[in-house]
This record gives sequence, C-alpha cells and structure tokens, in this order.
Amino acid sequence: MRVLLIDDHALFRVGLQGLLERRGIEVLMVSDGRRGVIKALHEQPDVVLLDLRMPDMSGVEVLRELKAKAFKRPVVVLTTSEEDQDIANSLKAGASGYLLKDMDPDELVSVLSDIVKGQTVVAPRLTRLLADLVKQGPSGEESPATPFDSLTAREFEILCHLAEGQSNKVIARHLDISDGTVKLHVKSILRKLGVHSRVEAAVMAVENGIRYLSDAESRR
Repeated sequence: MRVLLIDDHALFRVGLQGLLERRGIEVLMVSDGRRGVIKALHEQPDVVLLDLRMPDMSGVEVLRELKAKAFKRPVVVLTTSEEDQDIANSLKAGASGYLLKDMDPDELVSVLSDIVKGQTVVAPRLTRLLADLVKQGPSGEESPATPFDSLTAREFEILCHLAEGQSNKVIARHLDISDGTVKLHVKSILRKLGVHSRVEAAVMAVENGIRYLSDAESRR
C-alpha cells in the first residue's frame, strides 16, 4: 500500500511515517495542502491521509480541489478535531474517512485497508455525533423528523454495524455484549424503522448516509 501524508507538522509526519513503514506501508510526505494536491494527482497513491488544519490550504479545501480534478483515490482526514462542523464538511467534500490522531497505529493500518476496499470509516467515538448530525445537521437547526430519531445511541450504533453487513455474533464481539442483547436491539430497530428484516434496515441506513461507524477490526 502507498500512502500520501499531507500534514504541516514535521514531528507528526516523521513519527507516523516510521510507524507505517514498519508495517510494510510505503509513505510519501508533503507539508502543505497545495503541494499535496499536486503530489496526489502525480503519484496516485492508494490512499491520502490529510490533516484538517493547515495554514495555506485547509484539509477541506484540499478535498474540494481533488474532487474538482476528478481524483479517484480515497482521501482520509486524520485530525485532532471532533467538531461536528468539521466532520460534516469533510464528508460532504468527499472524504472517505474521518479519523483521530490519537488512534492506535495497528488500528489505523486496519482501517486504511478497509478504506482502500471502498468503505467509509469514522472514528468509533464520533458515532454519537454522527447520529446527531443525521437528526439535525451541522448547523444545529432541527431538520424534519426521520425514522432514525427514535433510536437510542446503542441502537444507532448497531444499525451502523448492520449497514456494514455484520452478523449478530460479530456485532456482539465488537461491542462486548451478548448475542441475545444484540438480537433484542435489532428487533427494536426493525420495529422503530417500520421494516421487517435486518437487510431492509441496512439498506435504509445506507440510503440515508448512515454508514460511518467503525471499530472495524480494532477489537480483533
């Protein structure tokens, strides 16, 4: 896997480069957004890791520029920001993931593999925030009610796993709960969404953009 890291902090760049290269990943590095756009278009890496806060050109601006130039490889925001506006803007601009810089290196490698395969992944602890975005949008203004509004935080989390096609057993392992508890939550989700099967619930979630969970492989 070839990764392009666009980040203006030299210490972070060098540190992450070492961590990834020890895991067999080739790392290209650029210190600013404008050069990052040029490098991405020229090198066509498997995935781009993008800082959000940069002085000359923000991560969101980089995302928009790459999208305008029809860049097809996945771009993942890797940041310290847990602000809902940043998450919403990044995903809207075309980010294939939104990860936090304090994540475990092995988890990052696993997530990057998922993203290269076409998945969209957001840091696990931001799942509740995403649920709020679905309900009211990043502006904070209440949007029209949706069937998802009645879901509890745990039900929303399980729905995200269903959208990834995971079984009750896998979900139970990820969330450290019993299969029976997952089954009860799924039953409640189906009732609240007015559907008759987990497949219908998963399709409904994906169609509404609810697919951004992932503890991915981090609990394995």
